[in-house]
Amino acid sequence: MIKVRVLSPDDWQVWRRLRLAALAEAPYAFGSRLADWLGEGDRAERWRDRLALPGSYNVVAVLDEQPVGMASGVPADEPGVVELISMWVSPTARGCGVGGRLVQEVEKWATQGQARVLRLSVVQGNEAAERLYQRCGFVGTGARGDVMLDGVRHEDVMEKMLG
Repeated sequence: MIKVRVLSPDDWQVWRRLRLAALAEAPYAFGSRLADWLGEGDRAERWRDRLALPGSYNVVAVLDEQPVGMASGVPADEPGVVELISMWVSPTARGCGVGGRLVQEVEKWATQGQARVLRLSVVQGNEAAERLYQRCGFVGTGARGDVMLDGVRHEDVMEKMLG
């Protein structure tokens, strides 16, 4: 059974472990690099600050008593819009429903906060993530997100209208 746990800044070590694993396993999928969060960037206060972003909702999925996935919801610059960010599922837990459960949890939080739209950006070519988001009801907007660190690929913006 997949359990979802909401994190506070005091849970920074759980978030750190998953985020570093995500950046190492799927560097193509994120706008930050593993090197940015290691060495001088690997400080407890920085990890705590990440979990304390104003208005954020940070969750991990736990399967067989092990944290295996993560996601955050954060308010967007537009009223009524929430962004799904930092989504990742460990390769050992893919195909087990973890990604869908994390999206569902952030969506539930966004709806309770009166959001009308849940938005995300997925890097071009990350077809597995795009299929997950489509199964969860997201559609492409045609808008391009940020340029990735390679300077070539972009993110594609997807949205889901909330009830």
